[in-house]
Parts: sequence; structure tokens; C-alpha cells
Amino acid sequence: MKKYIYIVILGLAVGLGLGSCSEDAPSDPTNFPTTPVERNAFDQWLLKNFTYPYNVSFLYKMKDIESDMTKNLVPADSAKSTKLAIIIKYLWFDAYAEAIGPDFIKENVPRVIHLIGSPAFNSNGTIVLGTAEGGQKVTLYTVNSLTDENLKDYSYLNDYYFHTMHHEFTHILNQKVAYNKNFDKVTASGYVSGDWTNVEDVDAQKKGFVTAYAMEEGKEDFAEMLSTYVTSTPTQWEKILSTAGANKVDETLTARQALEQKLAFVRDYMSKSWGLDIDKLRDAVLHRGNELSSLDLENLN
Repeated sequence: MKKYIYIVILGLAVGLGLGSCSEDAPSDPTNFPTTPVERNAFDQWLLKNFTYPYNVSFLYKMKDIESDMTKNLVPADSAKSTKLAIIIKYLWFDAYAEAIGPDFIKENVPRVIHLIGSPAFNSNGTIVLGTAEGGQKVTLYTVNSLTDENLKDYSYLNDYYFHTMHHEFTHILNQKVAYNKNFDKVTASGYVSGDWTNVEDVDAQKKGFVTAYAMEEGKEDFAEMLSTYVTSTPTQWEKILSTAGANKVDETLTARQALEQKLAFVRDYMSKSWGLDIDKLRDAVLHRGNELSSLDLENLN
């Protein structure tokens, strides 16, 4: 009898289960979009060169939810975004891959790169060239300033784009693995927060900072040290050290010595935390910069 009851109950349960399954299919259309996304040639190129190999979402059509809502911003021009995307891959991603290997890029690049056409203006009159957020996103501004004329001007491109790429990527790495805070102590009394805007680079160098912006705070100093070093030729770097010279940072330290000490911190951090030789990276960045004029920015290959 017990066996019979068990079979009946089991049969009812199975029947109810089948009945409930029959109601799983929704009677109304889905709320989610089902139309395939239309992608142009540039979108397809981005998938091939950023998304598939590196899991990077490359946004050139400005998204408000990804933007700084406190700024008045202009979307990036599509044609200029195309050229900058080619440059980003060649001078940022490929340079690091050459110096340390593609796995480093796959594991550490930001998952979102967002392009903005205009600069982001601050209330003090300065402009934001780039930002890094949470180890996951980099935003690059002033895309619409890219012209055929300044594409031939390496110094301009370095100031507005290349330097910024390496600066923001340094922040991404620092957000994942913190740098040695003893770095901040080398020129601790020299940080001036927002007042760096009143200082020229040459005067900052005489105080032991590689650029005026480096005087804002320690994390910007660290990012400026790395980004300036890897985008400067040995001659250009020596000029910075010579400008710093024997000017005193404190009673025991000259400005040149301060820069050399801070570079040693940067070198040690990149080597021990990431296995990266910054001299190999600089070699890759510089030779790619020299070859930029031969880079095809008109055709998506």
C-alpha cells in the first residue's frame, strides 16, 4: 500500500512538473532587443583588434553614462577616432606587447577605452587630457583636435596623446598594485595640489619634478615620471636632468638626485610588480614613434 501511494504521489509530482514546464514559454515578445547590431567597417576593425584579442570595449560614440556629467563635452569625430585607434594600438598596446609580451596586455589593459572629441575644461582654466578609473577604464579627450598638420608633429602628438596614454595606463597599473609610498617622500614638501598650474615645467624640474603636473600629488608624480621617461629620448631625458641640476630640494638632495631617486622607484616597481623593463618599453615606444609617418592611418587593415 505504501508503495502504491508513493508511486501515485511521484506520478502527480511529475505531472505537475510537466505542467509547470509547459508554462515557461513567454506569451509576450521579449523586452530585450533581438535585432542584430549593425556594425560599420571601423566597428568590425575594433572588434578584431581590441575586443576579441584583449576583451576591450572601445567606445568612440560618446556614451553619457560613461562620461563626466559635470563637463560640457563634444562627441569624437568618427574619422579622427579611427586614426587615433590605429595609433593607440600601435604605440600603446603593441609597444607594451613588444616589450613584455601580449599576455601582459590581455591581463592589464583597461576594459573600456572611451574617446571624447573635446577637452574637459576645469574651473581653474586647465584641461583634462585623460582619466583612469578603477583599474578598468581610460577616457581620452581632445580627439577632434587631431588634424593632418599635427599628425606630422610628433611633439604635439606626444604632448596630447602618447604621453597621456602612458600616464593613464600607469594609473591603471597603480590601481591594481600600489607603488611604494616612499616615492612620495623624496620631494614631499614640493607637492602643491592645484597650484601646479602656476608653475612652468623647467621650474618644476629645478624643484625635483619631471613636469609641473607632477607637483600636484604623489600618484600624478609617479605617472608623470614613467610616461615622460618612456616617451623621451636619452638626450631629452638628460636635458631634463641637466635642467634640474644642482638646485637644492633640501639640505642633502639636489633636484637631479631627486629625479634619479624617483626614477629608481619607478624602475623597481615596474620590474618587481609587473616584470617589465622600462628601458625595453622606451625602446619600443621610441622606435614606433619614429615609424609613425609610415603608419597607414587611412585604411583599416
